[in-house]
Amino acid sequence: MKILMVCLGNICRSPLAEGILSDKISKMNVTVDSAGTAGYHIGSKPDSRAIDIAKKNNIDISNLRARKFEFSDFINFDKIYVMDENNYVDIIGLAETKDQASKVVLITDVLDSESYVPDPYYGDLADFEKVFNLLDKICQKIANKIESR
Repeated sequence: MKILMVCLGNICRSPLAEGILSDKISKMNVTVDSAGTAGYHIGSKPDSRAIDIAKKNNIDISNLRARKFEFSDFINFDKIYVMDENNYVDIIGLAETKDQASKVVLITDVLDSESYVPDPYYGDLADFEKVFNLLDKICQKIANKIESR
């Protein structure tokens, strides 16, 4: 199974989600990657605050590099989790088939929540910690679902 995490710039939320889920499913045959809907930060490391909060939780995301979502991701991934409604609209807008669109899920739907993962970019370390904790809860449910297959 291959899972893609998507946010806007691929330097805050989606690399955190990639790192958290990768850590939780490290013994399973699952590939996790991340991308952004915008190309602002292509080739950049995750935001230093994202790296710090992940490291505080024994997860190293410092080797990840931002990339932009590509159409081929619909072919290469089984599930595409997006962080908020804007990301959802952007990715669904690129889908050419129902099969491609069916792969795209608002990540908070995993918790049966009508919310979204807030972008901590303009916030402080506490905002990154809140995002980490939310993604940790979500990724645990995703990992449990994968494991029970």
